[in-house]
Amino acid sequence: MWLPLTTPEQLTAIAQESHEHPVLIFKHSTTCSISAMAKAKIERQWADSGLADTTIYYLDLLRFRPISAQIAQQFSVHHESPQLLLIQGGECTYDASHMGIQLREVKEVING
Repeated sequence: MWLPLTTPEQLTAIAQESHEHPVLIFKHSTTCSISAMAKAKIERQWADSGLADTTIYYLDLLRFRPISAQIAQQFSVHHESPQLLLIQGGECTYDASHMGIQLREVKEVING
C-alpha cells in the first residue's frame, strides 16, 4: 500500500504522475500518537475506500523533513503532521490533517 517518499526528485515525478491519475501523500511523524492513529485509520479504511488503485506515498517526517518543506512550497499547502494531500493535475486539490483526514472526502474530490 505505502510507497516510501525519500527523495526530492520523487516530488517532480509525483506531480507528473498526478496528470495521469490522482496521487496521495501521507506525511507522518513516527513519534506522534495522533499521527499513528491517523495512519492506522487510513490503513483500516483503505480496502473499502474505493481508492485501492490510487498511489499513496508515505513520508517519514523525522527522517525527511526537508522533503516536507518542499511539499509545502511546491503544492502551496501549510505544513501539518499528520497530513494527507491529494495531488491531481500537478496541484494539491485536498489536504487534511490530524483526525480530519477522511478517505471518503478524498474519494468525493476525485469523483468531482
